Amino acid sequence: MELNIVAVLGAGTMGHGIAQICAQAGLDVRLYDLKDEFVQAGLDRINNFLKKSIERKKITANESVEVLGRIKGTTQLAEAVQSADLIIEAIPEDMRLKKEFFMGLIGKCKGNSIWASNTSTLSITEMASVTDRPDKFIGLHFFNPVQLMKPIEIIKGILTADETVKAAEALTLKLQKTPILVKDSPGFASTRLGVALFLEASKMLEEGVASIKDIDVGAKLFYGHKMGPFETCDLVGLDARLNNLNSLLESTGNPKWSPPLLLRQLVASSYLGTKPGSKGGYYAYFGIDKEGA
Repeated sequence: MELNIVAVLGAGTMGHGIAQICAQAGLDVRLYDLKDEFVQAGLDRINNFLKKSIERKKITANESVEVLGRIKGTTQLAEAVQSADLIIEAIPEDMRLKKEFFMGLIGKCKGNSIWASNTSTLSITEMASVTDRPDKFIGLHFFNPVQLMKPIEIIKGILTADETVKAAEALTLKLQKTPILVKDSPGFASTRLGVALFLEASKMLEEGVASIKDIDVGAKLFYGHKMGPFETCDLVGLDARLNNLNSLLESTGNPKWSPPLLLRQLVASSYLGTKPGSKGGYYAYFGIDKEGA
């Protein structure tokens, strides 16, 4: 199945980035959110990113205009999804919300449209169970920042058809990304690896082995990581990382995924990372300058 029209549901940190790269690949995009202000904020972030790309001579001004012209913002769900070949959900990481959201799509979409979730941890099979198309349901886990990160984790539910997987792989390549195919299991591959490193880094911090800055620098210099575990947590969001861990703990029952006390305290105190409205993340809490980290 050829995917030409994409509906991105959720214009936040992940959604606006997904919308942008789809438009840059020549796809027509419908960017949906609940309120006009959310949609406009997403469009503004896309516009700002494109302006910086022009300044860096990555794209031309004409290319920027073409990309923006392929994206239509809307607060009308039916308008966003009715003609879409692919629907990508990018709402908060909460299984109840996601299932309710997908149930609300039934009857609003084309019969052959593919539905995808951008979840980083939650079960694709469970989400698909409340839809009318479990064979056309798949996980497409993009990484933040979407415009720059190369991988897309493709998660196959137990009823996901091979044709759906092939369509997802073809889309990933069209977006000039690298597909990583995994089965539907708690945390998939990327989140399990990422939180395992974060948990060990948190334990080192608690034991006084090293500061967060030195742990991050070590991860980059010892192993060639582009970002350290605390920098990464600040970027993806401390609340998102806490949700990852709680989901893994609940789905596996394994106490090794228990969230660190400091992480829980920081989230409760509105240290959510680099996102708008947050006090900051680990670096802000400890008053550490990220320069040189």
